[in-house]
Amino acid sequence: MYRIEINNLTKYYGDNLVLNNVSLKVKNHEVVCLIGSSGSGKSTLLRCVNDLVPFNEGDIKLDGVSIHDSSFSANELYKRIGIVFQAYNLFPHMTVINNITLAPRKVHRTSRSESEEYAEELLGLFGLGDFANSYPEQLSGGQQQRVAIIRAMANRPDVLMLDEVTAALDPELIGDVLSVIKDLRKKGMTMLIVTHEMSFARSVSDRVCFLDGGSIIEEASPEKLFSKPENPRTQQFLQRIIEAGRL
Repeated sequence: MYRIEINNLTKYYGDNLVLNNVSLKVKNHEVVCLIGSSGSGKSTLLRCVNDLVPFNEGDIKLDGVSIHDSSFSANELYKRIGIVFQAYNLFPHMTVINNITLAPRKVHRTSRSESEEYAEELLGLFGLGDFANSYPEQLSGGQQQRVAIIRAMANRPDVLMLDEVTAALDPELIGDVLSVIKDLRKKGMTMLIVTHEMSFARSVSDRVCFLDGGSIIEEASPEKLFSKPENPRTQQFLQRIIEAGRL
């Protein structure tokens, strides 16, 4: 059984076809990176997976059960499939630890002591143990993004989705965030990642999917896709990446 199954997914925004009959299966503990030009449908695909946006056709399953099955409430789905966006979206008036424990306490009814204990454990793992009582404005961009990832992890999700989490960061801060994601991979977290960092996708993923025009047009191991892509459109995209010095 696959952890995530995306079957024949189609999504329109008005008359604009954004996802065109997309199918993808992700195994437990697998890391799959989605790459492609802006507007190719990568971020929309993530938002469909945990039902943040509705889709027109197809089905998405978590552990063999449709995400629209009556057994899933919205809160249960958001708990099991976490998502982190490129904007940190931290609450500026709350301390770091209160940002992290808000959902476990208020939505999932975890006790304050249990949620804070786990939050402190996560902060320590990701090098932020001294910042539990700091406010977001007191942190660097890289630190805030790490807090956003920890906040998603605080719900103990089965799947973590990351949508361009380094896009808003200065180049010198990107490495800190990517190292956190690599640590999550080592711990066996199932991840679906949208990224423009090709070297990172090459090093962290089990599979890479190249999207173009709302379709997955090539899917392969990172070794194969980045060294011997078969589709002409993939070849063109990667050539431009190489010429820009990003691979």
